[in-house]
Parts: sequence; structure tokens; C-alpha cells
Amino acid sequence: MSRSRLASLSLAVALALSSPFAALPARAEVPAPADVAYPGTIAIDVDATDTAQRIFRVTQTMPVQPGPLTLLFPAWLPGNHAASGPIDKIAGLEITANGQRLDWKRDPLDVFAFHLDVPQGVTTLSMQYQYLTPTGRDQGRVVMTPNMLNLQWNAVVLYPAGYYASRIQYAASVKYPAGFQAASALDVAGREGETVRYQPVPLDILVDSPVYAGRYFKTFDLAPGAKVPVRLNVVADAAKYLEAKPEHVEQHRALVEQALKLYGSQHYDHYDFLFSLSKQMSGNGLEHQRSSENGLGNDYFTGWDRKAGSDDLLAHEYTHSWNGKFRRPADLWTPNYNVPMQGSLLWVYEGQTQYWGNVLTARAGLRPMQASRDALAMVAATYADNRPGLEWRALQDTTNDPIVARRRPKPYRGYQMSEDYYSGGQMIWLEADARIRKLSGGRKSLDDFARAFFGVQDGEWKRQATYTFDDVVATLDGVAHDDWATFLRDRLDGKAPLTGGLAASGWKLVYKDEPSVWAKAQMKDDKGAASFVYSIGLNVDKNGNVTEVRWDSPAFDAGVGTGMTIVAVNDLEYGKDALEDAIRSAKAGKAPIRLLVKEFDRFRTIDVAYHDGLRYPHLERIEGTPDYLTKILTPR
Repeated sequence: MSRSRLASLSLAVALALSSPFAALPARAEVPAPADVAYPGTIAIDVDATDTAQRIFRVTQTMPVQPGPLTLLFPAWLPGNHAASGPIDKIAGLEITANGQRLDWKRDPLDVFAFHLDVPQGVTTLSMQYQYLTPTGRDQGRVVMTPNMLNLQWNAVVLYPAGYYASRIQYAASVKYPAGFQAASALDVAGREGETVRYQPVPLDILVDSPVYAGRYFKTFDLAPGAKVPVRLNVVADAAKYLEAKPEHVEQHRALVEQALKLYGSQHYDHYDFLFSLSKQMSGNGLEHQRSSENGLGNDYFTGWDRKAGSDDLLAHEYTHSWNGKFRRPADLWTPNYNVPMQGSLLWVYEGQTQYWGNVLTARAGLRPMQASRDALAMVAATYADNRPGLEWRALQDTTNDPIVARRRPKPYRGYQMSEDYYSGGQMIWLEADARIRKLSGGRKSLDDFARAFFGVQDGEWKRQATYTFDDVVATLDGVAHDDWATFLRDRLDGKAPLTGGLAASGWKLVYKDEPSVWAKAQMKDDKGAASFVYSIGLNVDKNGNVTEVRWDSPAFDAGVGTGMTIVAVNDLEYGKDALEDAIRSAKAGKAPIRLLVKEFDRFRTIDVAYHDGLRYPHLERIEGTPDYLTKILTPR
């Protein structure tokens, strides 16, 4: 070999040895889940008494065998549709066996996995760690306050890799703060002081059975006398917020009645609404098989307005017991919480749930007929005039959004689009309902689809039934014969508008210069926020901060951007009334609306050429057409 070739070879070897890739150690593999039983029962004990520092302290006792072991923290959470498990809030992990501390190593490519070796002679591991819950909303959802807490088992559990979640048995207990009462779908096995022991269940049922607990607690029986109990368990910031008017409670009972008439089945042995009324603990809405997590402001009962009605959150999450939990899209079912999910059918899972949530809220009387139409008007206006993003992005693509955006805020949501499979899906199912009614001469409706698709196997809840696009199409065709595959794909893929259900159900979208009673109630809840999105083209909070600008609206075209602050309107200090007056006045003249805006440390004036007055969505009847919408919203 020549010296030059030898030198070149030596250089190549040196470069290879210095490469960062050459130095990487072998990586332990995460075992794939298998449908076999994990040997023994794992105990998980949670101390939830530290509401001041907002810490859950966790101890697990796990039967093991010698050899490599991988522990997993749940990543892909049902209902979140993304790998959003709060792994960053786990701290202090210490694993011991026979009194000796064992080393563990986090997987560098899968940070939800922890590898360790179990020594010979060890049959049990003990794990201690903390879940450090958010102490402020900038860190995530607040789940502990001095007077209440929300314990989600997926946030505090580490489980062994290599097994289906349904084949790992857990025995759970929680020590609650003194004076707290707790509610969960879990069945209680016993109590010792402030500690509640729950009946052992598989991991998938444990994770599907969160806890709400609080100092101010009240349970309402929503199915008195029924064989299958349904309860509304409420925790609140203070006792006064638990006081509900009898007629309002009756509406919640009617919700259960209307759901059972719709689906004709119950996929639970008991059902517990877990409901927080709080300004301190963050609101939420998350579905489970035998319960649901629901959180709204503390005036849900005390501020109840019969004309505006109640939120549709409870109806939406209750519907998920049938749609999403018992029957789940095939690509959203996974054997454990660390196998990636796919959301191609979220327009059914969430979209039809959104549809039935709104419909059942109306049928139960929780939202009166007029308010129900007004709520639909807002959704229709979104897809008629505030989703220019549909020109470049199909509704189907938004089913990827939980993974793409991880539910972070967006500056131009109407153009970027977000999880539009919810309300866009709702509009598709409205049109499908009207279409079935027309095809069948009014004899059938989407109610028949719901019963045929979700109402099967009454009483079953421990096993889920999956479905595909073809299953949806086949069931629709069984209700009313049509080319349902083309109907759905045209709307999902952007080949047909999403607003056809309005005219098909006998109504049309119009704009008036006054918001509806329902819209006013929503703005009241936002504490001074104002919506001008269908007129000048923006939404503003109480401080004048622009929270949304409609793409290609008069405000956008003039240069107003999301994140700016409106300081003055036509030389007057900004206020909701000042901007309303300016928009009204501009309708009768030719002068632009003059906005003084602050952008970081810069002030400038933007002239907005807009002269069409205030515009708020409403629905009006199309005379001479069948009124399917009223029939859809009428109680059964």
C-alpha cells in the first residue's frame, strides 16, 4: 500500500472514530405491547394532601422478575389525540429493591420510557416520585387548589412496557385532604381515615377513571329510581355555588333521558359526571367510559339564565360514552398509552359528538330552542365567512392538528385552521341528518344512525368496538340508501361547502346589527370582550388587545394584526362602546374608522375602510321548505 493511500485510510479511520455517531452506545429497545397478563397486581398509592404546594406524592409497589425492565409514562392520551402526557412534571424518581437503590436511565429517543435492570433475587420494586402540578396557568392546566383537586391517573402512573394496558392489574388508593369528598367511576373497596382504597382494575380502566375531590361537594341524582345510576358530582370554590334551582336540575335529568332515547343503550354500569365550578382550578372537558371531567365557571348554577340556557359541555362529554369510548375509530385504538394514535375519523369521534351534544342540550331544555338556533348560527357563520383556510386546507387535514399544533393558540386561526373537525364535522352531520329526513320522507333521521351505530351491545363497557370509514358509510346506507361515501369525502376533502345543512334543514344565515341573546351571554362570560369579527373583522378583549383578526377582513387588509392593542378609536379612548359607535357611524359616511394601535413600543394610526355596520349571525326560516331543524331540536 502506498504512503498516500495509507495516510488517506488513517485519516478516514480517524474521522470515523471522531464522528459523534460512532460513539453512540447501544440503545435499549422498548418492548412492544403483547396481549398477555402481567404477573401480579401493582399497587399505586397517591398522597393528594399537599394542596398548598400542589404536589401529588406517589408510591408504587410492583411485582417484578429479574432482568431488563422498561417503565412507561403515558404519552398518547385518549381524548387528547396526541402525545401530550405531562412527563415534564414528574420529579424525584427513586426506585428501590430489597432496600437498595437501583439505577434507571431515560430513553434518549423516547423520553416517556425509563430503562433499568432488576437484579437476581428481587421480586418487588418500590417507586417513589412526585407529580408537580402547575402552580400557574402558564405551566399548564391547574388541577389543585385549596378547595378542590382533579387527579388524572395517567399523570401519576408508571407502568411496565410489553403488555396491553388491559392486562396490567392495579390496586389504587388516595389520601385526600381532611374534609374533602371524592367522586370517581372507580368502586370503593374501603376507607381508613382520609385514605380511600379502590377496587383493583386493569390499567386501561384506572386511567379512564379520574377523580374529582373537594371541600365543597354535592351530588345530584340524575336517574332517580333507575337500575343504572347516573350522578352529577359537583365541586366548587365555595358552598354557595352548589345551590341549583330545581328546574335546572330537572333539565340535567332530562339530558340523561334524552340520551337514552337517542342511543337506546347504556355502556356503563354507573355514570358519574365530575364537574368543577371554579375560577381557580382550570376548566376542562374530557370523556371517559363511565364518567367525564367537566369544568366551567363558578356561576353555572347561580348565574343560570333561562333565556340563554346552559353550556353544552355535559351533553358533549356524556355522548362520548357511546361515541369515542364504547365505539372508537380503529386508528385511535391502541394497546397501551405509548403506541401512537391516528385521528383520521375525528370528524365522527368529535364532529358527531359535537352535533349530538348541541342537539341533546336543546332536547333536554338546557338550552331553549331559540338559543339553540342562535348557537348554530355562530357555527354556520364560522364556516360561511371565517374559515378562509378552507381554500388551502381541507377539513380532513385538521384531524392531524392535535399532533401538529398540540392545542397551542394560533395567531390567525381562521386562516391556519385548527381542530375544525369538531364544528366543521357538526355542520356535515347536520346536513346528513337533513338528507336522511328528505330521502326517507321524514320517516328516518340521524337518530336512527345513532341507535344502529352506537346503541348496540347494551350494557357492554369493558370492551370497545372499533369502526372504520366503511362502517360509517354502511350504517348510513342502511338507514337511507345513498352515495354516502361521496357525500362525506366531498365535504371532508374540500370539494363541497360545509354549510349545506342550513338550507337543507330549512334555514338560512343572516346578519343583524344586534347580537343574539345567546351571543350576548357568551360575551358576558368573557368579561368585557367584544366580537366584531363579521363586521370590521376582529375580536378584542376587555383591555383592547386584539385576540383575533379575520384573514382578508377590512381590519386585516388595513394592516391590523393579532397581538396589537387598540388604544383609541376616532381619537377617543378604546372601549367596546367606542368601537361599536364608530362602526355604526361609519355606515352612514365615507370616512374610515381610525384606530390608534400599540405594537410593542410603537404607536401608529390605522385607517380601516369599512361601511357596512355591525353584523352578528342569526338564522331565519326559508319559507316554503321543510323545517327539519326544529324537529331535530325538539325533545323526543
